[in-house]
Amino acid sequence: MAATRQLTHTVAVITISHPPVNALSTALRQSLVKEFGEASTDPSVEAIVLAGAHGKFSAGADIREFSTPALKSIPSLEDLNRTIESSAKPVVAAIEGIALGGGLELALSCHYRVANIQAYLGLPEVLIGILPAAGGTQRLPRLIGVPAALDMIIRGRHVPAPEALQLGIVDEVVQTSTIDAAVQLARKVVGQPLDSRRLSTIPVRSPPNVNAFFDTALDKARRQFRGAQAPLACVEAVRASVQLPFQRGIEKEHELFASLWSTGQPQAQQYAFFSERNVGKWSLPSGRWDNVSPKSIHSAAVIGLGTMGRGIVTSLSKANIPSIALEQNAQQLEQGRKAVNVLLDREAEKMKQQGRIVSPENNLGSVRFTLDFKELKDVDLVIEAVYENMELKKEIFKKLSSFCKPDAFLCTNTSGLNIDEIASVTNYPDQVIGMHFFSPANIMRLLEVVRGRHTSLTTIATAMNLGKTLGKVAVLVGNCPRFVGNRMLGPYLEQASYLLEEGCLPEEVDQAIEDFGFAMGPFRMMDLAGLDVGWRSRMESGLTGPKVPAGAPARQRNGNRYSPLADMMCELGRFGQKSGKGWYLYEKPGGRKSMPDPWIKNFLDEYRSTHQIIRHSITPNEIVDRCLYALANEGFRILEDGIASGPEDIDVIYNNGYGFPKQRGGPMYYAAMVGLARVLEHLENYYNANTDIPSMKPTFLLKKLAAVGGPPIKEWRTQLGNLSNKL
Repeated sequence: MAATRQLTHTVAVITISHPPVNALSTALRQSLVKEFGEASTDPSVEAIVLAGAHGKFSAGADIREFSTPALKSIPSLEDLNRTIESSAKPVVAAIEGIALGGGLELALSCHYRVANIQAYLGLPEVLIGILPAAGGTQRLPRLIGVPAALDMIIRGRHVPAPEALQLGIVDEVVQTSTIDAAVQLARKVVGQPLDSRRLSTIPVRSPPNVNAFFDTALDKARRQFRGAQAPLACVEAVRASVQLPFQRGIEKEHELFASLWSTGQPQAQQYAFFSERNVGKWSLPSGRWDNVSPKSIHSAAVIGLGTMGRGIVTSLSKANIPSIALEQNAQQLEQGRKAVNVLLDREAEKMKQQGRIVSPENNLGSVRFTLDFKELKDVDLVIEAVYENMELKKEIFKKLSSFCKPDAFLCTNTSGLNIDEIASVTNYPDQVIGMHFFSPANIMRLLEVVRGRHTSLTTIATAMNLGKTLGKVAVLVGNCPRFVGNRMLGPYLEQASYLLEEGCLPEEVDQAIEDFGFAMGPFRMMDLAGLDVGWRSRMESGLTGPKVPAGAPARQRNGNRYSPLADMMCELGRFGQKSGKGWYLYEKPGGRKSMPDPWIKNFLDEYRSTHQIIRHSITPNEIVDRCLYALANEGFRILEDGIASGPEDIDVIYNNGYGFPKQRGGPMYYAAMVGLARVLEHLENYYNANTDIPSMKPTFLLKKLAAVGGPPIKEWRTQLGNLSNKL
C-alpha cells in the first residue's frame, strides 16, 4: 500500500494504491503525506492531481483500524485533508469508480474534482454506525448547501456522478480518461486564486429558521431510524457546520464520533457489515462450493407472474439477463406483462435520471412473455415462483425435466417447502436448488439459497453467484421446514400471540419492538403480509379449523400450547391490510395507515374470559425479552441442526430480510451482547413455568456456550463440534 507520483507536463499525478478499494490506512496516509510534500516543494510542479489505482479513487478509511490504536495514528485523515486544502498549488481529484466516506472527504479537500460518468460518491459512514469524521460534515454543507448535504449524510446515499455534477460536488463529469481530464483542468487553473476553492473558508448558507430546520430533521431521523444513534449525530454535526467556525465544527465532529463509539452501535453495525461480506466463506462436508467455478447465466426463465414472480423478472432485467416469463393462462399472462412493464419503466426512468442509459434496451435485459413451456428449451436457469403448494410445484418441475436442456439449473422460490421432495420428480436432482426471494423481490436484498440433499457444488456456486449478480445478499442454508428466517419467525410470533392472551394490545407489543429498532412490529408485519397466508398453511397442517378433533382443548395442539387468536381473526374475515382490518383498522381495503381498533380490545377481553386467563401488566422490557430470546433460541437450535453454518449467517438473514435493526447486530449478536448466561436464565425460568411451550426450552448449544463463559460470537463455530450439518 503506497502512493506513487509521476510528472505529466508540469502536473504531478499522485496515485494511491491499496487493493482492492484503496482504503486510507495509516501506511497509505503516511505515504500520501510524503508524496504530496515532495510535489508541493518541487519547482517543476505547477499543479497536482490525486487519483486512485485499480479503477477506484477510494472507499474511505480502513474499517479494520477502527478498534485499534491505528485509529489515532498520525497523520489523521483530517490532518492530510488540511494539508491538501492549504496547498498553494491547485489540487484536482480524479475520481473513478468510487469516492466514498473518507475517499470523498479526501476529494473535498482538493480544490477541484473531476469524475468519471460511472463513478459513485457518498458519505455512507452512518451505515456502519458512525459519522464522517474527517471534515465531511463540515465541508459538504459549505459546498452544496445544508439540505442536500444532510440528505446525503443521514441516508449514507451513494450519488452517481451525473447527480453529483448537478449538486455541485464535482466540477466535471467525463466519459473518457478521468486522469487526462483532471490534468487538463489542473493546467488550466494554474495561477488562478484558490481562496474560493478552499471549502473550510467558505461560510455555510444557513437555511431559514435554522434551529427549527434542524429540530425537524432530528425528529424525522428518530422516526425513520428507530433507535439508531448515528443519524442523530449526523444532524448535530451538520448543525455545527452552520453554528460554529470550521475548526470548532471539526472538534464537534470528533466529539460526536467518540460518543457514538461508546454506545456499542458502531461495533454491532460493523459486525453486520463484515458478516455480509464474509457470508458463505466456509467449507461444506463435501468440499468448498466457493472454490467451484459457477456456470454463466446468459438467459433465464420465471414461472408464475404473481407479486414475487414479477419482482424476480424485474431483478433479472436490471442485471441485464434476458428472461422468459411464463404463466398458465392468457389473462394472468397479460396482467403479469402489464405489471412487469410498469416495474421496468420505473427502473429505466431511475437509470435515465442517473445519466446511465439512453434507452431501456441498453441496460435492461429483455423479457419475453409466453404460455408455452417449449420456449424454455434453451434457457440456462429457471426460477419457479408459483404459490406455496407442493403438488403444483412438483407438477411444474416434472415438466421442466421434459422441456429444459439437460444442464439447465432448476430453482424453486419456496419459502419453506421440502427441496428434496421437489427435486425427486426431476431427472437431474443435482441441479435443483431453492432460491427464496423476499418480497418485493426487485427491492429486498436478501436471498436464501437452499441446498437439497443432492444439490451439486456447481449448482450452489451458480445460484450464489447469480444472487450477487442480482445485487442480493445471498446466504446458503440447509433444507428443513421454513429454512432459517421463517423457521425463527415461528417462536417469535408465538410469543407475540401469548402476550396478547396475557394482557397486551397489538399496538403495545408493536411499540416495544419498534422502539427496540425493528422496522415493523409483529402485528403490523402480519397485517402487511396477510393473516390468511399463515392460516391456510396451518389448516393444511391440521392445526386449526375442522381438522381439529371435536372436544380437543382450544389452546392445545398435539399436547403443546397453541394460540388460536390469528385463526379466529381470519374466520371473521380480518386478513389485515388487504381486507381493511386485521390486528389494526385501515381506512380502506389495501390501505397502509394503521389505526388501533377498539374492537380488538373487546375481542381479547372476551377471549380471556372464555379461557379463564387472568390479565396482568407486562412491561415493554418483558415484551422485547420474550420475543427476542425466543428468536435467538431458535437460532441456536438451527445451528445445532446444521441448517446454518454460523451465527453470522443467521444475523445477515434477519438484518436484511426481517427488519432486525442493524445497530443491534442481529438476533445472535444481540444475545451475545446481552450475555448468554442472562438469556439462558430467562429462558429456563419461562420454560419451567410453561413446559407446554417447547420452543422456549433452552437449547443444548446455548447451555454449552453459557457454560464456557459466553465466548465472543466469532468463536461459536469452534463450539459446534460434531453437531450434524445439512450443508
